[in-house]
Amino acid sequence: MNKIELLQSLSVLSVASIADADKTIRVMSSAIRPVDTGKKILGFARTVSCYNDFLTIIAALSQSKAGDVLVVDSQESTRALVGELFSTEAQRRGLSGIIVDGPVRDIEMLRKLEIPVFAKSYCPCSGTTQKIMETQTEIQCGGITVAPEEVVFGDEDGIIVASVEQLIDLVPVAIQIQKDEETIVEKIREGECLTDMLNFKEHVELLEGGLESSLSFKT
Repeated sequence: MNKIELLQSLSVLSVASIADADKTIRVMSSAIRPVDTGKKILGFARTVSCYNDFLTIIAALSQSKAGDVLVVDSQESTRALVGELFSTEAQRRGLSGIIVDGPVRDIEMLRKLEIPVFAKSYCPCSGTTQKIMETQTEIQCGGITVAPEEVVFGDEDGIIVASVEQLIDLVPVAIQIQKDEETIVEKIREGECLTDMLNFKEHVELLEGGLESSLSFKT
């Protein structure tokens, strides 16, 4: 599976399915939320580090390519680093999204764009344009480490980050998890009881007896 095939496979999955396939996967803080609902973010990280100054973001945009996700470590900035202009330019360039661990602005206009923007907060006041900091280096965003070219995958449940190799291994597992859950949901809608499909009773009895056990669906 190459990178393009990986993205195609991920695009029909939920972030939760990947997280279920590997419960140790890196997940950004839930403080970073989509500006607009119903949008999924999926692409390769183009990292930015800056503080209350968006000159570095302009540099990153000028270096970006289609399929990139701009991932910004704002270092606890209090001023907006991204707004309508940068988001519109990112969309024109074919970027797959923008994630800012800090403030953005022009929220009404951002919600009208197709490109997904995720942010930690909003602020009407923009940053300065006086300092070039770093791009395409390992950063901290949403409480986790993000390296350039890692895969960023987010929806309203949250944002995960992983290497291409890790996700290639996880995709088949996540596909099966999602299929199984769709089957279970259909059975519940048809009137079957969820606990009857689980080894719930046996699992609880083993735990109460001091033994190890895992909750699972009956085959």
